[in-house]
Amino acid sequence: MEKIEGIERLEEISKSIRKDVIDMIYNAKSGHPGGSLSCVDILVALYHNIMDLSLDKFGNRKDKFILSKGHAAPAYYAVLASKGYIPHDYLKTLRKYDSYLEGHPSNKINGVDCSSGSLGQGLSVANGMALGKKISGDEGYVYCLLGDGELEEGQIWEALMTTNKYNLDNVIIIIDSNKLQIDGSVDSVKKVDKLEEKFSSFGMNVQVIDGHNFTEIITALTNAKMSSLPNVIIANTVKGKGVSYMQNQVGWHGKSPSDEEYITAISELE
Repeated sequence: MEKIEGIERLEEISKSIRKDVIDMIYNAKSGHPGGSLSCVDILVALYHNIMDLSLDKFGNRKDKFILSKGHAAPAYYAVLASKGYIPHDYLKTLRKYDSYLEGHPSNKINGVDCSSGSLGQGLSVANGMALGKKISGDEGYVYCLLGDGELEEGQIWEALMTTNKYNLDNVIIIIDSNKLQIDGSVDSVKKVDKLEEKFSSFGMNVQVIDGHNFTEIITALTNAKMSSLPNVIIANTVKGKGVSYMQNQVGWHGKSPSDEEYITAISELE
């Protein structure tokens, strides 16, 4: 696999986004660092390389994105800020009483296509958006980011039947497979294994990648756009990616760093 041009730039953007995530959660004194850090590279690849963010004749973005695992909002907000949708200085207001940057995304926020956070619902919304595009003949794709722990929600599998029934090849599902959730490992809470086989049985075009390798992420997303089937990309990731003491530690699912931990995290991301 040939390395794609511009990877170094994307890596620098990711590093900056990760610093923003830590800064936001530290200032808020609450939030979800682990799952935010694990999906940063996926979001950066989407917003800085893959997605068509231009507007159609109705003033809507051609490509849509749904953060179904809405607790990763800090990463989402930071990426939106990097594209100019949110003032960068406003990121530090995360979870403040008078801030519109709530703990989970709201479509009242510029650039957010769907309010989310109640796990399991994002794919159903993505299907509706994609089916609407099919019916109206609109171009563009709907990207939906799910957590692997979120796959324990039954609504996901019901939604996949709809994706299959209407052959929604304009839906691209990405699984942030970091193997951990709030109560422990995904396998220990409710084992979700053989994902490639499961998704394939629903008629999906399935790819498995390293979710921190930009070449693999961009290649998989590009391949998905050329597929005649609905798409699932299983991205193997590391919870807490980029901060040594957070990596693969379930305790960092939902808490903010102390003063000392904050300094350490920022220094590691320099």
